[in-house]
Amino acid sequence: MGNFLTTIKRFLGNKNTVTIIGVILGVIVLYIGYNYRVKQATTPIRVPYAKESLSSRTLITTDMIGYMEISSSVVQNSPNLITDVGKIVNNYVSFGTTIPANSMFYDGMILASDEMPDSAFADIPDGYTVYSLDVNLHTTYGNSMYPGNYIDLYLHGTDDTGKLIYAKFIESIEIAAVKDGQGQHVFETTIETRTPSEMQFAVPTDMYELLMKAEYLGLEIVPVPRNASYSANPGETWITSDTLRDFILSKSATIPQNQINPNANNNNNTNTNTNNATE
Repeated sequence: MGNFLTTIKRFLGNKNTVTIIGVILGVIVLYIGYNYRVKQATTPIRVPYAKESLSSRTLITTDMIGYMEISSSVVQNSPNLITDVGKIVNNYVSFGTTIPANSMFYDGMILASDEMPDSAFADIPDGYTVYSLDVNLHTTYGNSMYPGNYIDLYLHGTDDTGKLIYAKFIESIEIAAVKDGQGQHVFETTIETRTPSEMQFAVPTDMYELLMKAEYLGLEIVPVPRNASYSANPGETWITSDTLRDFILSKSATIPQNQINPNANNNNNTNTNTNNATE
């Protein structure tokens, strides 16, 4: 037994032997590590995908989702890929997004209900109001007017003598949205064809009131498209005809904006009580 231990000590004490053993152990460690990394990179991961084309604002349900297996390296190289189906089901396809059939889901495609934009007018400036104009395929020139386009609005009707009125009323006004009869944006998806029902604009409040008065007087507001350079280099949005404006206002009552602030009375009463108490 003693001779055996002596032999082992002599064997391990040899520098060449130690070097060989170190090399062998290093190769073993590298081999095990390499296999681990390869296995980790090639192990399939189950991820959800869309079984059908999903248009903007679609509520995603479990029957719309299938599953496929892809290598973990693909997942690692796609940080925006959604692998947790819980982040997809009962949420909505993002506004302005279409998810093709057989596509996987990525961040930005999916929004919760409280994240979905309710309107195209969330960021309109103070002092502006949403004006909605009834339209159809004919008045939109076969769906050829898009959000972001600048167009003109013409006025059509008859004057007090029964003569025809047809003239430019508002110049260079931007289309904020075109929606169908269900309030869906017409151009947010290419999967389905939607029929325009209303064209919406953000306009100063005084212009909004004038447009609404014209409608209530039975005058027709007619959208008229212009060319691409008109939208690329938009001018100021303005009422081009004082005659038409005066015609509308002459048939409208003027209601002064002199409503009393309800808090004013409370402030006056407080001041009066304070004065009486002081006296």
